[in-house]
Amino acid sequence: MNQPADNLPLAELQAFAAVAEARSFRQGAARLGVSPSALSHAVRSLEGRLGVRLLHRTTRSVAPTEAGARILATLAPALLDIRHAVDDAVSQASTPQGRLRLSTPRVPARLVLGPLVEGFLRAHPRMVVELVCDDALVDIVAEGFDAGVRFGESLQADMVALPLGAPQRFIVVAAPAYVAEHGAPATPDDLAQHRCIGLRFASGRRYAWQLGRGAEALQLQVAGPLTVNDDMLTLQAAEAGLGLAYVYAAQAAPALAAGRLVSVLADWAPPAEPLYLYYPSRRLQPAGLQAFIDWVRAAAPQAG
Repeated sequence: MNQPADNLPLAELQAFAAVAEARSFRQGAARLGVSPSALSHAVRSLEGRLGVRLLHRTTRSVAPTEAGARILATLAPALLDIRHAVDDAVSQASTPQGRLRLSTPRVPARLVLGPLVEGFLRAHPRMVVELVCDDALVDIVAEGFDAGVRFGESLQADMVALPLGAPQRFIVVAAPAYVAEHGAPATPDDLAQHRCIGLRFASGRRYAWQLGRGAEALQLQVAGPLTVNDDMLTLQAAEAGLGLAYVYAAQAAPALAAGRLVSVLADWAPPAEPLYLYYPSRRLQPAGLQAFIDWVRAAAPQAG
């Protein structure tokens, strides 16, 4: 009984193509690095599966039959495409090239990841990096990313994580005009009497301000006249005097230096949090991702 074409083994097709192209079992065997008898067995097995004779054989020559020639006309370029695809895969596994997709929150992309990527691309001109900025928690495997950037508290347990850049501090800030009109909070409890600018994630969850002093750690839901879903808008609203904002210290640094913002509740600023580059597995990483991992490791001593 003939075997369906979708069950045909690639090795037998490759054996037939080698013999048919070389017009010799001996030369075909040398091309594939097998014995002539093994090649003959593979071709006979293929003919048996198909129920069709593919090669004319005499003691002096070998040539495709009409059916064999038709199959070879399609098979030869297909095998060449397969070889090219395999060569490309092997090349990408050994040489940094191709596309690297990274998922990252917006602010870390600007503060930490962007500068690292700029240097990486200069060092590896055959690489292409796609940064997808999204503050929502993303399943990097399901969404087709090579790696992602998150704080440690958001990492899944089965991910490999590598510290990325300097740990990030968060602070509470306000415009001088706001403090002049409403005063500055002295303790976290005072936030209930202040206008606070809220941040809402894509999931719909409002971000809780995390404050701490010594062993005491607090997570507070605040209220105020404005809620946004973008950290930059939070900072702009604070500069406009709309209320207190909880922001990345590095993001607020220019406005603090220029006097457009002042820091409040400094005694309650939480410890700096490390960012991580995370990815699913340590085994057989593509060369591009491995090169970026090595780049991040090399940059780590200079971080901060």
